[in-house]
Amino acid sequence: MIVARDRHTASTLNTGQILVTGGFGSSGIILNSAELYNPSTGVWTSASNMSFARAYHVASILSDGKVLVAGGEESPSPSTILNSAELYNPSTGVWISTGNMNFAR
Repeated sequence: MIVARDRHTASTLNTGQILVTGGFGSSGIILNSAELYNPSTGVWTSASNMSFARAYHVASILSDGKVLVAGGEESPSPSTILNSAELYNPSTGVWISTGNMNFAR
C-alpha cells in the first residue's frame, strides 16, 4: 500500500482491482484516502479521496459495479460517528455523495 492503514475496507471491483478505503493511518489519524491495487501487476495507485475520513465503515459492491461506502467513525476523540454514504464509480474514478442514512452507525 502507499499509505499504511488499519480498520479500512477492501473491495474487489469488477475489473479485478481492489479498492481500499479509509481507516486509521500510522499516526492514528482517520483517512479519507483510497487506493487501488492491481493484482495482475502488483502495483498500488492512489484513487480519488472520499468526501469524509472514515474508519470502521462498510463497503459494498453494487450490481452496477459501483462501491457504496457508508457510516463509520470520522474522529476518534471525541468519537464522531457518520450517517453519510458515498458512491465510488470505477469507470470515472469519482466519488459522489448519496443521501444520508437515518441513523449514524
